[in-house]
Amino acid sequence: MASSNPPRPRAGILEIEPYVAGQSSVPGKNRVIKLSSNETPLGPSLLAIEAFRAAAGDLYSYPEGSGGDLRAALARKYGLEADRIVLGNGSDEILTQLAQAYLSPGDESIATEHSFPIYRIATLAANARSVLVANKDNRIDIDGLIGALTPRTRIVFVCSPDNPNGTYVPKSELERLHAALPSDVLLVVDGAYAEYARASDYSPGEFLVRRAENVVMTRTFSKIYGLAAIRIGWAYMPPAIAQAINRIRLPFNTNRPAQMAALAALGDEAHFKTAYEHNAKWLPWLDSEIGKLGVRVVPSQGNFLLLDFAPLGEGVALEADAALKNEGLILRTLVNYGLPNCLRLTVGLEEANRAVVQALAKFLAGRKTK
Repeated sequence: MASSNPPRPRAGILEIEPYVAGQSSVPGKNRVIKLSSNETPLGPSLLAIEAFRAAAGDLYSYPEGSGGDLRAALARKYGLEADRIVLGNGSDEILTQLAQAYLSPGDESIATEHSFPIYRIATLAANARSVLVANKDNRIDIDGLIGALTPRTRIVFVCSPDNPNGTYVPKSELERLHAALPSDVLLVVDGAYAEYARASDYSPGEFLVRRAENVVMTRTFSKIYGLAAIRIGWAYMPPAIAQAINRIRLPFNTNRPAQMAALAALGDEAHFKTAYEHNAKWLPWLDSEIGKLGVRVVPSQGNFLLLDFAPLGEGVALEADAALKNEGLILRTLVNYGLPNCLRLTVGLEEANRAVVQALAKFLAGRKTK
C-alpha cells in the first residue's frame, strides 16, 4: 500500500533556488562559441592533460585522502603552511562546508546582492538566514556589509574579484572590514579569479589568514588553470578551522586524476603566463570596443566583463542575448543574479572576441534603424 506521507526534505530546502549554470548550446546551432562560464579559452596545460591520462592506470585504488602532494606544492608556491590548506571538489564544496560547520538555525550570513549564488544556497541549506547587501556602483559596499552585522551574523562572504561585476576589494578595505567583525564572525574571501587580478592594491586575503583566527581564503583550479571539468579547489585557513572542516570533509573528496592534473598545472609556469597575458591583452580591448558601441562596461579584474544595457532601455540585454545566440555566441544572462539588464562576457580567443564586438555592433545598429 502506497504511503500518503512520503519523505520530505527539511523545512526550507525546497525554497532554495537551484544554481543555474551558464548555457552551453543553442537549439538549431551546430557550432557555438561558449562565453558564458568564465572558462579559460586556452584550455588546460598539456602537462596537466598528460598527468590526468597517466593517472588512469591507477583508477582501482583510493586517492590520498588529504591530497598531501598538492597541498605541499601549493604551500611552496605561495609560501603557506600545508597543514592549513584544505582541498575541495571545487571551491564550492569548501564554501558549503564552511556554512555547514559554522552556521546553525537562526544564524545569519552576509553576502552582496548580485554575487555568486552559492553563498546564499549554502546558507539556506544550513537552515540559516542569508542577508544580501546592495552593491554601490557595481562594487562591494564595505560600509554596507559592516552595517548589516547583527548579533546573529556568523559568516561574511566576499568575492574579490567579484562575480559577475569583475570589481575587487582593495587590500586596505579588506582590512577595514575584518577589523569591524567580532572575533566569532568568519570572513570568507573567495579568490576564484585572483590569478587574473592586476591591481597593485589587490590581495586575495592570505595576509589576513596568517594573522587572524577568523578568516578563510578560497581558491580554484577551474579558472586560469582550465580544470573546471575535474572540480578541484583549495582553501587556506587557520588550524582550528581546518580541523573542523576536515572532520566533515568526505574522506576522498578529491580524486587522484584531479590531484595529479592540478599538481602538473601548478608547475607549468609557461602555460600560466600565456593564459594571464592573453587575458591582459583582450580584456581591455573588449572593454574599449564594446564601450564605443554605447554599452556600459564595468571595469574588471577577472577574465570577464559585465555589460550593462540599462542606459539603452529596459529589455535590451535580453534582445542582445537573442541576437548574439543567433550568431552562435553564448554569453551569460544574469536574471538569476538579479541583473536582468546585464550580460556577462567571458574573454575568449581572438576570433570569439572580435565576433562578439561585430555581432553587438550589428544588433545595436539594427535597433537604431527601427
